[in-house]
Amino acid sequence: MTDPKVPSPIRSETPTPSPEAGKVFGSDAIAVMLRELGLPYLALNPGASFRGLHDSLVNYLGNEHPQMILTLHEESAVALAHGYAKASGRMMGAILHSNVGLMHATMAIFNAWCDRTPMLLLGATGPVDAAKRRPWIDWIHTSTDQGALVRDYIKWDDQPGSIDAALEALLRAAQIAQTAPRGPVYVNFDAAIQEAELAALPPTLDARRYQPAPDVHPGPELVGRAAALLSGAANPVILMGRVGRSVAAWRERVELAEKLAATVIVDLKTGASFPTDHPLLAAPPAFFLTPDTNALLRSADVILSLDWIDLGGTLREAFGGTDIKARVVQVSLDQHSHRGWGKEYFGLAPADCSLLCDPDSAVPLLTSASRVRIGRERGSSNPMRDAAPQVLADNVPIGMKSLAGALNDAVGNSAVCLARLPLGWNGGYRHMRHPLDYLGCDGGGGIGSGPGMSVGAALALKDSERLTVAVLGDGDFMMGNSAIWTAVHYRIPLLIVVANNRSFYNDELHQERVAIRRGRPVENKWIGQSIANPDIDIAAIATAQGAHGIGPILNPKALRDAIAEGLDIVRSGGVAVIDARVQPGYDSNMSGAPSSQERK
Repeated sequence: MTDPKVPSPIRSETPTPSPEAGKVFGSDAIAVMLRELGLPYLALNPGASFRGLHDSLVNYLGNEHPQMILTLHEESAVALAHGYAKASGRMMGAILHSNVGLMHATMAIFNAWCDRTPMLLLGATGPVDAAKRRPWIDWIHTSTDQGALVRDYIKWDDQPGSIDAALEALLRAAQIAQTAPRGPVYVNFDAAIQEAELAALPPTLDARRYQPAPDVHPGPELVGRAAALLSGAANPVILMGRVGRSVAAWRERVELAEKLAATVIVDLKTGASFPTDHPLLAAPPAFFLTPDTNALLRSADVILSLDWIDLGGTLREAFGGTDIKARVVQVSLDQHSHRGWGKEYFGLAPADCSLLCDPDSAVPLLTSASRVRIGRERGSSNPMRDAAPQVLADNVPIGMKSLAGALNDAVGNSAVCLARLPLGWNGGYRHMRHPLDYLGCDGGGGIGSGPGMSVGAALALKDSERLTVAVLGDGDFMMGNSAIWTAVHYRIPLLIVVANNRSFYNDELHQERVAIRRGRPVENKWIGQSIANPDIDIAAIATAQGAHGIGPILNPKALRDAIAEGLDIVRSGGVAVIDARVQPGYDSNMSGAPSSQERK
């Protein structure tokens, strides 16, 4: 991971120095506090509502610590901050222009909220004092309660009425965002407060005295109860959910699983959490459980959930109802983030022992308190034996499996971080042996997040030995493709492979199911879904933004060569986008399989 104390240097945009002595303004004090908080970057799309803060970041701070990152859409700004935090574990910020910029950004904010990702969102509004508003424009950019737009999917918001209140709000916001369960926060600054001249800057507050409290730990009695259940189990199963990206936490999870000889189930919605070549792994990571993994859950007598996404729904699907016979140990802080507007808190799960803490805090305690359990005899085979598909003929169309084979072949032994994967990806296509091998999904299912989040992840990993690669669907890429310009402009190395099936294909499957149920022609499923006539020249879109556009690529061998070329471009600091024309469809073991309800 990147050094959390030193922002990764990117393309310098050094301003002309300002006079050392001069007037100071409210936004200068805000900018100084942002530096005190240690924010490395602020992603933004410009807007007059925060022109005061913009000036302070450039002319008072010199555009460093934090450095501004220009994006072409507010949704990209927030997605970039989201991807950065997923890869680095470190919060960065985004600035949103008034109510209109916040409305642009709402989908990306919802993603970060569902993904429990820390983020400092800064907003601005036209003058709250109506007498100070310019005609027309200030009126349509001023809201009575701007935070109401996002209050149901952020942890906290404020609109401070003075500079002293603004500095306190920033300290509180950073503290709340980084306290587990983590999430985005929003601080909205009145334009008039930003632009007010000050007699002097307020005294600088020491942000080190306002840090988040250390993660909580469950008491010894609770840990002992959970450990006793797990140690005495005949067939324990561990569900690896939202866990940390550190190598130390990764090793501790492996140690716990081995001590308990527990079957392990992992998820593609979250990032890499357990080595996929480990003999305790039950099945390749997947977006949905399969009939086989459901059967494994039904056979368990004790289930340990490490913040598994939708534990209640998963258990009900596996057990066929609410009669869940297994004892459940739940480790999660997620109930602290529940709201009533959205339903991203998922189904209510039973728990025979609940540890209200972050999984990374609980795992070493459980390992220490548990007894070595002698497990059943296990076979030597691993469910990931097909993790390196090699289908590289030059005379066949590209499928998702052959795309994975081309990627694996081109990557070889290089360290790669898969920032994103599409829904049709089978978790058995590639091994995950490190917490940064794969970063997971977007949290809220908001299509269009992939490009921005991938750029943010690449920014976080820019100075590491890892190459950042994202495999995106064409619909996702097209909705957020302007993030490519930001990567090129700031020289953030990144390879994007667009699995271009010229369709919103997952929705074709939904239309097919509906047609079958209703006895109507499935041949019509493509209408309103197909992205064709004309085909979009994705490589040209990338080239137009300064990236290396490659394609369209039509066969697996050519794709392997294109990926190898793209990786060389990334190694030299560039950005490459490959248009891989894949066949619509998922393989028979697709990890994006529909739920049992959808299959009926």
